[in-house]
Amino acid sequence: MFLMRRTTVLALSRTNFCRTFCSSQRLQMERKGLVLGVFERKEKEGIFRLTDAAEGFDRKVSGKLSELLKISGVLKKGKSRVFYGVHKDFPCVAVVGLDDVTAGVCRAENWDAAKENIRQAVSAGCRVLQDLEVNLVEVDGCGDPQAAAEGALLGLFQYDQLKSKKKPKVTVQPHASAEATAWEKGVLYADGQNLARLLMEAPANHITPTAFAETVEERLAQYGDRVVVHKRSQAWIEEQGMGAFLSVSKGSEEPPVFLELHYNGAPDGAQDPLLLVGKGVTFDSGGISLKPSASMDMMRADMGGAATVCAAVVTAAALNLPINIIGLAPLCENMPSGKATKPGDVVTAKNGKTIQVDNTDAEGRLILADALCYAHTFNPRAVVNVATLTGAMDVALGSAATGVFTNSDWLWERLHKHYTRQVTDSQLADLNNVGKYSRSGGACTAAAFLKEFVTSPRWAHLDIAGVMSNKDEIPYLRKGMSGRPTRTLVEFAAALARDE
Repeated sequence: MFLMRRTTVLALSRTNFCRTFCSSQRLQMERKGLVLGVFERKEKEGIFRLTDAAEGFDRKVSGKLSELLKISGVLKKGKSRVFYGVHKDFPCVAVVGLDDVTAGVCRAENWDAAKENIRQAVSAGCRVLQDLEVNLVEVDGCGDPQAAAEGALLGLFQYDQLKSKKKPKVTVQPHASAEATAWEKGVLYADGQNLARLLMEAPANHITPTAFAETVEERLAQYGDRVVVHKRSQAWIEEQGMGAFLSVSKGSEEPPVFLELHYNGAPDGAQDPLLLVGKGVTFDSGGISLKPSASMDMMRADMGGAATVCAAVVTAAALNLPINIIGLAPLCENMPSGKATKPGDVVTAKNGKTIQVDNTDAEGRLILADALCYAHTFNPRAVVNVATLTGAMDVALGSAATGVFTNSDWLWERLHKHYTRQVTDSQLADLNNVGKYSRSGGACTAAAFLKEFVTSPRWAHLDIAGVMSNKDEIPYLRKGMSGRPTRTLVEFAAALARDE
């Protein structure tokens, strides 16, 4: 009798356990979180001010949120605090600190502090909820739904495709009165930058020139009605006479690919295209001029220019921008081997100019030289090339900003940076691929070299070496490859579409 009772109790315990387990599984699957904004007050009469969405939520919970904030004290900007059990639909509510100042755009730095504040704050709130394994998060627009969406999606991104233990996947959506169109725009901008980060972060044995081109082609497949993709082979590159490009790729076992993207957002023939050209060295060992081993793994992202250019084209197509864009990405590896170009070799670029290659680690300017020559065959409205080109750029500006060199006041006004000179003559050829004074003005001599292959009166060179990766400079990006300046390129294209 005792044994039977014990068995019955055990069976009931198992039943209760199963019910509890299934219930907890269902709760975990449906677990929702909420991110709300609160402004830090500068005046003495109050310690905080809620956003409109947070005020609406506070009314629904009969002022409980305000009470908790008063008890917990001042919340500094960019910081977050989590409250539990405030509302039955949201087991976790993250309140994030915003600056109670309408900073606007600083014209000298071209930096909107208010938007950056929202991105940073929303990112902090979403990350803390992700750590709590919340899988659906509603986000307060905080007065700028586009910036809020960007902060949420950029902040949650992490490259963990090759890890067995991954971060919980989080779905984000706008909360309450967040304007849907602005939110969706922010989602597309962030998705574009995250695509560039995905390409840049992946190891070089996973993102070869061929794999890079196929990945971009797959992302553009849904826009087939307005995007044409050409994956040009080595035979085509040879036919084009791109000797400078081929001199970089010849040391690798991986074949080069010249990726050509045509986005047709404007009526046929209505306008000349914007040309975007991105350096696409999927791994840069330095070639025969081998780099030091320390941090060489970072050179998997030496195709950051191509990644941001291609991601910008994908985003332009997603936004359906009324502009024609051609994206060019010469893709290859720079490797040492018996076939590799040697220091002192002379190669011939597409425009017939000869180049003495004294340093095979100055390879980016070589592949861009041929790509720029080809770009001009499309009668472009403007040409912008993007490249992780020189360590000197990192020395000059650090990770604060992209260096921009241009021959056009028209482009200057839209990209807001500068251009300098000095290209070096060669004893054996028309040009040398490195400057006479290698430690002085390296970013400037690289820009001057590229200028030798430009005929467009509207050309700009963006050296993104300093902004390639993020440590803690941009709070809403995790450590790793940054995907900058994808959003800048998209915004620039959108401004041209508006003819600004």
